[in-house]
Formats: sequence, structure tokens, C-alpha cells
Amino acid sequence: MEARVMGCAACHGGQGQGTDNDYFPRLAGKPSGYLYNQLLAFRDGRRKYPPMNYLLAYMPDAYLQQIADYFSQQRPPAREPEIPRVDAQTLSFGQQLVTHGDPSRKIPACVSCHGGALTGMNPAIPGLVGLHADYISAQLGAWRYGTRSTAQPDCMHTMTTRMTEKDITAVAAYLATVPVPADPSPVAKGSLKMPLACSSQPN
Repeated sequence: MEARVMGCAACHGGQGQGTDNDYFPRLAGKPSGYLYNQLLAFRDGRRKYPPMNYLLAYMPDAYLQQIADYFSQQRPPAREPEIPRVDAQTLSFGQQLVTHGDPSRKIPACVSCHGGALTGMNPAIPGLVGLHADYISAQLGAWRYGTRSTAQPDCMHTMTTRMTEKDITAVAAYLATVPVPADPSPVAKGSLKMPLACSSQPN
């Protein structure tokens, strides 16, 4: 399998650990179901990034599942968390949204779905640690404006439409400073009570 995923290594690292490019995310340790869903979305054109779309165009479901399983089981050393590029007040605001959300605007805390250690939940809620702030910001913006989507109910689109640009900047900056824990495994299915209905994590 290591030989088969060499096409992934240039952008995501040989073990999916991520690279210095802000827009190529860490894959290692994320739930297999999440990775599989994203591979399908790229292959089938629901998520658009031409290099990924072309790379996966003719790969069958079973092969994509093997790739997802491989990266979900990897445990490479984590890169150092990012040094914040925002002021302390913005970083604190981001931490507040990540850990407590904003009930007045019906914005749930990130930890309510992605876990207290932000390592995700099986089978398909991704971890948020080990990612660059620019990547996180870009993905939240894509959910917000509908350029990234999933089947209904699309909980990420629902949630991000309640967020401002300031919210997204703060959350992305804070998440990028959170270190990857020694064990980045996602929590067990059903460990967290989802605050929103989400197609990727059916009850």
C-alpha cells in the first residue's frame, strides 16, 4: 500500500502527516469513513480540486476504501503547532468559539462534534488538529459559500452560514495552535451527542 499511495505523498506526506504547504492537509489518523467520503467526493466531482479530481477519476470504491483505511491507521510524528499570526484577543476569541461556541447565534462548539481533543469521531467526523490556519479558513469559507458541500443535512454549511469572517479567522488561527496529541485516534462512534443533524454521521 505504501507504493500505491506514492501519488499522495508529494502533497500530503508519505504517511499523510501533511507538508509545509498551507493548503495540503494532514490525513494521518483521521477516521477512515471521513477520508473515504472525501475521496468519493473528489472522484465524483462533488468536491472540486482538479489535481485530486483527475488523480481519482477512475479508481473504484474498494480501492478508495483501502487508501482511506491506510491513512487512518498512520501515526507519524506531528509537526509543531503554528505560531499565531493574529493578536491575543483574536486567538482568545477563537478558543472561546472552539470550546464553547456561541449559543446566542446557535453556533455550536467545535469540540461538541470533533471531540475534546479535536481528533474527530468515528466513523466520519474528522480531526481538526495538525492543520494550517489557511487551510482551515479556506475550508470553512468553502462550506459557508457552498463551494464545498455534502448531502443534506449539510451541518457544516448550516453552521458556517452563522459565522462571520471574524469568527472564521479566529477559529482557524486557534485550531492551528492546538498540538496533535500523542494518540490522535478519533473517539468511538456515539461518544458525542451531535448538536446538529449531519449526513456524514447518521444516528
